[in-house]
Amino acid sequence: MIEEKFTVIDAHCHIYPEKIVDRAVAGTDAFYSTHAACRGVASELLEIGDRIGIDRFVVQSVATTPKQVSSINEFIAASVATAPDRFTGLGAAHPDSESQDAVIRQIKELGLHGIKIHPDIQGFAIDDPRMMRVYELCEEERLPILMHTGDYRYDFSNPNRLLPVLKAFPELIVIGAHFGGWSVWDDASRVLAEFPNLFVDCSSTFPFANNDLDLGERLIARYGAERVMFGSDFPMWSPERELETFMKLKLSDAERRMILSENAKRVYKIN
Repeated sequence: MIEEKFTVIDAHCHIYPEKIVDRAVAGTDAFYSTHAACRGVASELLEIGDRIGIDRFVVQSVATTPKQVSSINEFIAASVATAPDRFTGLGAAHPDSESQDAVIRQIKELGLHGIKIHPDIQGFAIDDPRMMRVYELCEEERLPILMHTGDYRYDFSNPNRLLPVLKAFPELIVIGAHFGGWSVWDDASRVLAEFPNLFVDCSSTFPFANNDLDLGERLIARYGAERVMFGSDFPMWSPERELETFMKLKLSDAERRMILSENAKRVYKIN
């Protein structure tokens, strides 16, 4: 149970409809050679939050085809509506959507607070020309984009792909999941930390890095605690276990407050 002096927002959670949850989670497990710690439904998150003291969850899903975008956005909005004081929703986007303007318009109309993309699973590079309209609209609308970043196996989301976007859209708020570079954490942080419009979350880092607390402390120092968010990557990992690991880091209470809730409130406009 987290200490009462800390408000906690888990800023990286995936949820799925009951009818597809098992298939969706199995697909992610296969992609990363993992076995999910949790099932992946919204009710499970609420139970975990009540039990260990996580106050709010930023929830999302990934569209693997353009046809999925609208239904995912509607599902996330409906999930938020069941617990508006506990869930903040992000919409989905896909490079092959017929109208990116219509996608962003739907996300705004549904009251979602940003978008989530996963270039490696969706199979496109972050700097793909098809995505430029998405970035342009999100910059105009001040919609933050949570991106999966980093994968030594591919060339979709590594720093060389993110850098052109950060430079071309300096007012675009980007959250680089997994400390800005899953599996290439140190290399990514050395290149990306200078960009003030880039935030990062700590999800899917400690389990893949053998719970290397020194790595976590080094990355937080490099980016600055004011640009880091706590995230579990539920259901891949247990929010309880990820929070336990995070609390072992040598940080001040002020740094913990920023990472556990204050930064997510500011980026995602959570009241």
